[in-house]
Amino acid sequence: MSITDQLSSTSPVAEAPRDKPSRWWQLGGETLTVRGWQIIILVAWLGLWQLTTMNKWIDPVLAKTPAQSWNYFVSALESGELVDNTGYTMMAVAIAWILAGTAGVIAGLALGLLPKVERVTTPFLDAANAMPRIALAPLFIVAFGINTTAKVALAATLVFFIVMSSARAGVQSTDSEWLRLSAVLGAKKPQLFFKVLFPVATPAIFAGMRLGLIYSLLGVVGSELISAKNGLGQLVATYSATYRMEAVYAILLFLAIIAVVLNQAMGIAERRFLRWQPPADH
Repeated sequence: MSITDQLSSTSPVAEAPRDKPSRWWQLGGETLTVRGWQIIILVAWLGLWQLTTMNKWIDPVLAKTPAQSWNYFVSALESGELVDNTGYTMMAVAIAWILAGTAGVIAGLALGLLPKVERVTTPFLDAANAMPRIALAPLFIVAFGINTTAKVALAATLVFFIVMSSARAGVQSTDSEWLRLSAVLGAKKPQLFFKVLFPVATPAIFAGMRLGLIYSLLGVVGSELISAKNGLGQLVATYSATYRMEAVYAILLFLAIIAVVLNQAMGIAERRFLRWQPPADH
């Protein structure tokens, strides 16, 4: 038997355990219950919003009804204002996420595999990560101008450290027994990486990329709030300055919906690519 065959037979991800018999009726009932409670919470929140506005529990300038926000949302869709600015924002989000995510994975894996390098660089990485990113926005705007590059730069500083930390932690979580067993079997370093270390780190990498996608959105919108030619954050800043709070509320809710959709999409991708993992017990 070759070393590759031996590693395949002993690797923790070589064979996923067989799925337990599906109890689809229980899962379906649980899903319906969760969705029901989510709808109840949403309706209650909208009702509280309406009551707050009608009874003037907050400043009249801020008191805008859900209907007013909905009217703006519909008109902004029809005029193309929302669609165009969403495109500019999401383009910057995607670029920052892909570039910083790739760099973060590479750096995290390298630090996890090189403990001496990690000990030297950790203080500097921690110091850079602790720096408030929003304070860097004016610097990026001066350096790159009021364009997509500045937005990407700010978002990338958020995504990189999140993904790097996740990838490094994933590599370091490898069971030492698996490493010793692989060494006994005579595994070479490339085999050790691709058959043990990288598969073990993959779930952590996906978790970091999933969180990084949301932070990429936050970084881009934060940069647009300070200064930008276009984007959803720029719309929020413009309408806030003119006290059109119904538009601000509508855009903020739209951003929340985008974040939920992105998170759910990453969750689906994660389950699809990590099908070799044992199913979670419910």
